[in-house]
Amino acid sequence: MSSDSLPDVLTTMNADGSRRWVRPKRAPGRFLTLRAIVGWGLIVLFVVLPFIHWNGRPVVLLDVPARQFHLFGRTFLSTDGVLLMLLLLTIFVGVFWLTALLGRVWCGWACPQTVYMELLFRPIEQWIEGGRKGQLDLDKRGGGARRVLKYAVFVLLSAVVANIFLAYFVGVARLGVWIIDGPIAHPTGFLVMLVTAGLVFFDFGYFREQMCTVACPYARFQSVLLDQDSLIVGYDVKRGEPRGKKGKVEGDCVDCNACVVTCPTGIDIRHGLQMECVACAQCIDACDKVMDKIGRPRGLIRYASQRSLEGGERKGLRPRTVAYPLLLTLLVGALVFAGGSAGQAEVTVLRGLSAPYVADQAGIRNQIRVKIQNRGNDARRYRIELLGLQEATLIAPENPLAIDGGARRETTVFVVSPPSAFTGGVRDVEFRVSDGEGFETTVPYKLLGPGAS
Repeated sequence: MSSDSLPDVLTTMNADGSRRWVRPKRAPGRFLTLRAIVGWGLIVLFVVLPFIHWNGRPVVLLDVPARQFHLFGRTFLSTDGVLLMLLLLTIFVGVFWLTALLGRVWCGWACPQTVYMELLFRPIEQWIEGGRKGQLDLDKRGGGARRVLKYAVFVLLSAVVANIFLAYFVGVARLGVWIIDGPIAHPTGFLVMLVTAGLVFFDFGYFREQMCTVACPYARFQSVLLDQDSLIVGYDVKRGEPRGKKGKVEGDCVDCNACVVTCPTGIDIRHGLQMECVACAQCIDACDKVMDKIGRPRGLIRYASQRSLEGGERKGLRPRTVAYPLLLTLLVGALVFAGGSAGQAEVTVLRGLSAPYVADQAGIRNQIRVKIQNRGNDARRYRIELLGLQEATLIAPENPLAIDGGARRETTVFVVSPPSAFTGGVRDVEFRVSDGEGFETTVPYKLLGPGAS
C-alpha cells in the first residue's frame, strides 16, 4: 500500500455502497490517558452542571417556553439578539483560532460525539462483546445474546443522558417532579425525553463515526481553517518509507497496520491528512507501542504540522494566528459592553389595543400597555411615572408594579390630557420606570389626540 494512494470510497463504506462497520482496537497509551482525563472531566461537568445554582438559579438553564436563557448568573431574553449573536460569534472565532493553532483538537478531545463514543459507549460495547476480534466474530454470526444485552444497556444509558440533557431546559427540580409524577402526568416532557433518548441511541448505537465523516460540517471546514502550520496527526513519510518488515527495508514503518485497526473512523493515517481524521491520537499510541517493541524511536506518527512533516520548520506566528485573537478580543469587548449596558430590567411601552384615543368630559384618554421584564434574581417594585406633561393624569391599576425575579408582567395605564396639550394631534412625552434600588429608565412615547392622522 503506497503512502499516497487514497481509497475510492469512504472508509465506512464497502465498494458496493453498503455500510462497513468500524470495530477499532483500543490502544492504551499516553494520549488515551490524557484524553480520558479531559473527557471524563467534561462528562462529570455535563452531569453536575444542572445541579449547581448561582444566585438562586441554575448556572445553565435554557428555558425555551419562557424565552429566557440563564447562563452563569446572567439572564438572556428573546430580545437580546445582539448579545446571543456576539456570544455565538465569540465561540465560533474561538474554535477557529484553536483549529489554526492545534488543528482538530476539539474533535478528538472535547467533542461530545468523540467523548461519549470513545469513553462511554464503546468501552461498554467492548466489555460486553469483547475486543475487535470478538466484535468481528459477532458480526459474522449475526449478533446474538451479547449484542442484545449491549443494546439494552445502550437504551438505558441513552435514557439517562436524555434526562440529564432535559434538565438543562427545565431544571433539575422540575425534572424530578416529572419523574416522580410519571409520564401520564407530563406527556410532553416524557415525549421530549423519548425523542432525545432515541436520537442518542441512534447516534451512538448505529450512526457513530458517520456523524464525523458524513454529517458534521466541521470536517469540511478544515480545508479552510487549517494551514501548513496547523497541528495535525501525521505520518512521517520520509522516515517511514519504504515500509515493510524490520530489517528488510530502510523505512521505520513495519506495515503492521496497528494505526489502521485502532482508528475510530477506519482511515489509514499513512495516506496523509484526511477529512475523516478527528485527531484522537489513537494511531500515535498504537505506533509508539510498536516502535518501542522494535527498538526504534517514537514519533513515526505524531502531532506535527504539514510543513514540519515535510522537513520544514513550523511557523507559530502567521496571519490567521494574529487575526483570530484580535477579532476574538473585539468580540469579547463588544460582548462585555453590550452585556453591561443591558440594565437590570427591560421596559416596553406600546399603544393600547382599543381606539388610539377617547375624548370625553375628563379630557383626551390614551390607553397604553407597559411591559416590564425583571432581569434580576430578586423581586422588585417598579414605579411608572409620566414626564413632559404636568397637566396630564396617569391612571394605573397597580403602581408600583410588583414583579418577581426573572418574571415579566404587563399592565395597562391611562393618560388623561387636556385637548390643548396636543399640537397637530400629537404630544411627545416620556415614561419613567424605576425600582428605587438603582434602576431607572425613560421611554419616549407619542400621545395621540384630536387632529392625529
